[in-house]
Amino acid sequence: MPFQSIQFTVQYLKKYALYSPFIHEKPHEDLFLIVVIPCFNEHDIITSLNSLWICKRPNCAVEIIIVINASENSNDTIIKQNKLTEKAITIWLSSHYNNSFRFFLIIKNNLPAKDAGVGLARKIGMDEAIHRFEILKKNEGVIISFDADCTCQQNYLCEIERLFKENSKLNGCSIQFEHPLEGDDFDDFTYYAVAGYELYLRYYISALRFAGHPFAYQTIGSSFAIRADVYCKQGGMNKRKAGEDFYFLQKVIQLGNYADLNSTKVFSSPRPSDRVPFGTGAVIEKMQKSGDPNYFTYNLQAFDDIADIVRLSAKMYGKNEAQLNSLLIEFSMPVQKFLIKNNFVKNVIECIRNSSSQLTFLQRFFKWFNMFKVLKFMNYSHPAFYSYKGVEDVAKQFLLIKKIKCNANSAIELCKIYRKFNL
Repeated sequence: MPFQSIQFTVQYLKKYALYSPFIHEKPHEDLFLIVVIPCFNEHDIITSLNSLWICKRPNCAVEIIIVINASENSNDTIIKQNKLTEKAITIWLSSHYNNSFRFFLIIKNNLPAKDAGVGLARKIGMDEAIHRFEILKKNEGVIISFDADCTCQQNYLCEIERLFKENSKLNGCSIQFEHPLEGDDFDDFTYYAVAGYELYLRYYISALRFAGHPFAYQTIGSSFAIRADVYCKQGGMNKRKAGEDFYFLQKVIQLGNYADLNSTKVFSSPRPSDRVPFGTGAVIEKMQKSGDPNYFTYNLQAFDDIADIVRLSAKMYGKNEAQLNSLLIEFSMPVQKFLIKNNFVKNVIECIRNSSSQLTFLQRFFKWFNMFKVLKFMNYSHPAFYSYKGVEDVAKQFLLIKKIKCNANSAIELCKIYRKFNL
């Protein structure tokens, strides 16, 4: 193992880790996969643990680290539930042990109120994974992000292992996900609502990919994996109370050597939740309160604008200030106004000055016009220039553009089509 990589892992732990190691048992020498599960006020994490336990065993050792957490300001009901969860897991673990497939509990029910949340809990677990891999000097080990209300296909661990073993330079991956669209656990309203939200997630990334943006990947906290040394080099997980997955993964995706893993799936819960301001739970909660299961999203015209930016980026290298100002005229009015507002010319000139070729310029340009900028443009252009559209309408329009035949009308039917084509 390269000495520099090992040293970088040690440096990360000294600089960024918030706690000393919680786990004192020596890791298995073949440890390669560590699954991290934040757990806050959960009533049924055993279903998730069972799902991992019955997975087909990979050729490596596996650890699952569960971080039961709460704020120092959490009420008695939450603390009581966390203790019940701890007891339930402890009982479950007594009959679920394998030396090469081990589960560990971290209990932190007194996290600082200003930081407590899913980001910090995920960071604690992932930093602990780094401690584990550092003992083995195994910087190529893989950290997998999972959630306490999720399940997975039985080939889940084997497929993650295969992907990273076959691609030694792979930095990370987004794992295919699905929400249940029918069943007895939730009412019809919830199933329809979550279908619309999942359809939006798929439509948004698929349309950005079609537009040519190089960083268009799903960034969902329950369904990604990353190599240990890459986690360290990017400064580790942040402590955001929401959106920690999006902010962290954007840094990783911009490195390149990032992939989709479509040969296995994570099944996410459609349950409503008020824990975070956005994401599946927050969206379903908002829909239930409004009584409207229909999801509205960005107009396809806005994605045409992104495609124009991608297309014209090839003309920017080597241009001076006057020429770049002239190039602005080729964009639509929403793009012109947005780019001017975001100091387009100044930033592009800086990218040009620090690039020795068009290729390096484009790499720098898209690190500036990244997925944060894209999202800001979408929110800037709606509804000021473009009207929001029902997700079923734009999802069908996009399928026509992709030349995919579609007779579906409902969000559920459309969601199934998007899944079929890995959109």
